[in-house]
Amino acid sequence: MDSSTERLRLPDGFIERRASTTRLEAFVDAAFAFAVTLLSISLNTVPSSIPAMIDALRGVPAFAASFAQIMMFWAAHATWSRRFGLDDSRSHRLSLLLVFLVLVYVYPLKILFGSFFYWVSQGVLPPVAAIHTMGDLKTMFVLYAIAFGTLSLCLAALNHAALLGTVTPPLEPAEREMARAEIIRWCYAAVVAGASMAFALLLPANPPSWLTGMPGMVYGLRGFTGSVIARFNSPARSR
Repeated sequence: MDSSTERLRLPDGFIERRASTTRLEAFVDAAFAFAVTLLSISLNTVPSSIPAMIDALRGVPAFAASFAQIMMFWAAHATWSRRFGLDDSRSHRLSLLLVFLVLVYVYPLKILFGSFFYWVSQGVLPPVAAIHTMGDLKTMFVLYAIAFGTLSLCLAALNHAALLGTVTPPLEPAEREMARAEIIRWCYAAVVAGASMAFALLLPANPPSWLTGMPGMVYGLRGFTGSVIARFNSPARSR
C-alpha cells in the first residue's frame, strides 16, 4: 500500500473513502442540527425573569441526555460516510429515511428523558409532557422503542449496503469484519428496543413504582454490545 493511501487512514483503521462532503451528507447534517434545535430547553420563548430562567435550566439534564442520543446516531452516519464514501441510490434512500426517522424521534426522545429525570428527581426536575395514566406511560415507551429500533435498523442497513455495494478502493478483510460488527451492533440495539417495547406492553395496570421505569432500564442491556459482537462476529462465522 502506498504512502498516499496510508495518509488517508482513519483512527479506526478504515481507509477514508469520502472524497468530499456531498449534498446529501450536508442535508443529513443540517437535519440533525434541526433535530437538536427542537430539543432546546426554551424553544418557544426566551425566559423573561431570573426565576423563569432557572425554571428553564431545570430542563438541562433531559436536554443533555437527548442531545447525546441524537449525536450518537449522527456520529454513526458520519463515520459510515467517511468509511465507505457511497453516493448511490440505495444510500440516498437509507440516509433520507434516517433523517425522517430522527425528526420523528425527537419528541418521543424529549418526553422520555423529561419523564425519566422527573421520576429519578422525585419531581424536582420538570417533565416535558404530563403522564396521567398507565396507558400514557406505555405509549411513551412504545413510541420511543419504535423510533430507536427503526433508527438502529436503518444504520444496520447502511452498513449492509456498504458490504454489498461497490466501494473504491475495495474493502480490506479487516474493514469487512468491522462493517459486520457495526451491523451486529445496530441489530442488537434494535433487539433491545423490541425487548423494551414488549416489557412496556406487559406492564400490569397498577405496577409498583419501581417497575414503571423498567422498560427504560432495559436499554442498559446495550452494555453487552461488545460481548454480542464477539459472539456473532468471530472469524469462523465470518468465513
